[in-house]
This record gives sequence, C-alpha cells and structure tokens, in this order.
Amino acid sequence: MPEFRCVVCDTPFNLPDAVLERYPGWKPRYCREHKGGKGASNASKTPRGTRDAPTRLPPGAAAGSGRGRGRGSGGTREENLPVAEVLRRYTGGPQDGLFTDGGCTPNPGPGGWGAVWVRDGEIVEQRHGHAPDTTNNRMELKALIEALRLLDEDAEVTVYSDSQLCIKTINEWAVGWERRGWKRKGGPIKNLELVQELYALKQQRPKVRLQWIAAHSGNRWNEYADSLASAWTRSEL
Repeated sequence: MPEFRCVVCDTPFNLPDAVLERYPGWKPRYCREHKGGKGASNASKTPRGTRDAPTRLPPGAAAGSGRGRGRGSGGTREENLPVAEVLRRYTGGPQDGLFTDGGCTPNPGPGGWGAVWVRDGEIVEQRHGHAPDTTNNRMELKALIEALRLLDEDAEVTVYSDSQLCIKTINEWAVGWERRGWKRKGGPIKNLELVQELYALKQQRPKVRLQWIAAHSGNRWNEYADSLASAWTRSEL
C-alpha cells in the first residue's frame, strides 16, 4: 500500500486501495485530520479544490474541524481502522453521549458520516451513511442531524463533534442568521438547508448540548464514529 505524507503536519498516512483506484494518478496531500487543507498556516484561504463549507470562521479563528495532529497516546495517525480495532485500541474519553463524525476523500468527493449513541460505555444505537459526491462539512453536518434524530425532544444528552465549525455554527452563529432571515453579512450561508435542519432539530431539543471534542486524541467513541464514517470503504458493516 503506498504511503503519503501530509503537507500540513508531515505525518505519513495511507488510503485504502479501493479509494486510490477510483482516482488514478491522484496523490493526496493531506492526512484525515487536515483533509481539504484543514489546519494549514494559510487557513484563511480556501484550499484549491475545496468548496461548500457552512461558513467562514471569524477573523483570527482556525479554519476546519480543529482536529489534532496525533492519534492515540503515541501521536501516530492511522487510516480507516475497523470498529473492532478501534474498540480494542482505545479506551479514553467520555463514556456517555452521542458521538459524530463525517468526511470525504478527496474533498470534495465520495464520503460518509457516522453517529454512535453510548451510555455507560455501551452502545445504545448507531447509524452511518455514504454520499457519492459531497464535502467534509456536509458529512459533519449530516452526522449531527442523524444523531439528533435519534433523540426524543425531552432528551438530556451531550452530542459530540470534532468539527469546531459545525459546533460554532449551531451554538453561536445560527441564532443571528435566523434573526436576519438566514442571511449573513459576509455572504451566502453554505450548506444552508443542512444548517437550517440541524438548527431546527436542536431548537426542538433544548436540553441537548452540542460540544466539540478533539479528534484522534484517544477518545474511544470519537474514534468509533470516525470508523463508522469511513465504513462505506470497507465491507465490515
């Protein structure tokens, strides 16, 4: 399996042969944490070939999901672990809540999303899906939407996402956009239909908390959601 090196964090990474075969001659430049250029020093610029984000972050804020460089205690990023290996390898992080993740390779391109509901370290329910032509941010939003759909309106649960952009969109910015007729001063709201759907679901569930969680930092159920989001590339689920 060929090895690539991320231009942002210089971490070596691999991609499944099935993905590489779809794009002959393609040489990926970013690991999963920095897919689409996330975390690059010129984060205020849109990476070449990237489109369709919910909105730009305010000046001075880091673009992207806020994913960390390392994975697990060793800080080594590995690609596309199956869920059984995730459960064997990782034990840290919160053991209650709904954990979500989404992404695509390349960005834009084919992608997936995953959500897992956990109580006392045991899986209550999980969902995952795939889209043939999408973006990282659309999959992150879709994962949160599907997570909230699992919950009753009186549920009191924390829903975790490793996308700071999505969390800030719903927790901070959407209320102002709604007040202004779903308009923002900086231009159109990208993925507006998904943002509106997620915001409406959250408003119907006032006791639900949306919270950011660091990616690939040994958090078991964030890693599990990541595995669900890439399950479409494997035959295990």
